[in-house]
Amino acid sequence: MNIIIPMAGKGTRLRPHTLTVPKPLIPVAGKPIVQRLVEELARSYDGDIRTIAFVVGDFGLEVERELLAIAQGLNAQGKIYYQEKALGVGHAIHCARESLRGPCMIAFADTLFKTNFSFDLQADGVIWVQRVKDPSSFGVVRLNSEGYIIEFVEKPSTFVSDLAIVGIYYFRNGEQLAEALEYVIANDIKEKNEFQLTTALEYLKNRGLRFRTGQIEEWLDCGNKEAILHSNARMLELHAHEPLISSKAIIEHSVIIPPCFIGEDAVVRESVLGPYVSVGHQSVVESAIITNSIIQNKSHIRNALLENSMVGNSSKYLGAKDELNLGDYSHLSKR
Repeated sequence: MNIIIPMAGKGTRLRPHTLTVPKPLIPVAGKPIVQRLVEELARSYDGDIRTIAFVVGDFGLEVERELLAIAQGLNAQGKIYYQEKALGVGHAIHCARESLRGPCMIAFADTLFKTNFSFDLQADGVIWVQRVKDPSSFGVVRLNSEGYIIEFVEKPSTFVSDLAIVGIYYFRNGEQLAEALEYVIANDIKEKNEFQLTTALEYLKNRGLRFRTGQIEEWLDCGNKEAILHSNARMLELHAHEPLISSKAIIEHSVIIPPCFIGEDAVVRESVLGPYVSVGHQSVVESAIITNSIIQNKSHIRNALLENSMVGNSSKYLGAKDELNLGDYSHLSKR
């Protein structure tokens, strides 16, 4: 099995955090979003994951090394592909066409899920969906009486279906998808001025492939600050049975209200943390009360009362009661 992760978007809704780090590498409950995603997919598959291909923009070598390390941690080969122009999801996947070989899964890196990803490997394809109140913002599918997909529609302006495609796909034959994407791009077939994956899926359906749907139990968006904080809280709840506090963290004269994540070599002194707080590796929290917040790596928080807050990497905050959204390498002091 190969896994393809399109993640070249700029993540503008999550600025300032995505000015220095791409959105899929923002940590949720102590792990980057994209790492949690591929680990969940790998757990759900009985066979070997051969390749994990990441389609990126100009993110830099450090980000690429981190992505390759995530693949290596799952005993898979990591590959980096580049989407130089924002021409749509279909175009992004086409950029990784060399990895569209044999059984493949495609997963968008800006969402997390609670579900069982078991499926019939002999199916032509499986598209995971969830019912939504407003389908106009999503690609949707329409089913026949046998449960097969008979129509793919990208962001319908009139009601077609409330079964929204959540961004997880399985293809038994990746070469067929590569061929369909090649046809769409070569013939300049665009929707909403972009090359859409749903166009290629419609092409394959019209040529006899039969797609079924998989159901998502819970769909966690990671598109903006509020959604990230909610996803952090849910991931902490779902993984509360795991050791979320590193044995190498230093905790002195403090109260930790679970669930919380505290990373390796983090220091927490004379503070109250939780519930739903993640403190990254090598960060320091002193004389603070923090709830429902994410403090990323190598940051320093002192004399603070924070809730519903995000603090980026290598940042410093000396402050007072607030709701905070502080990006990487920032320094804010309130006296």
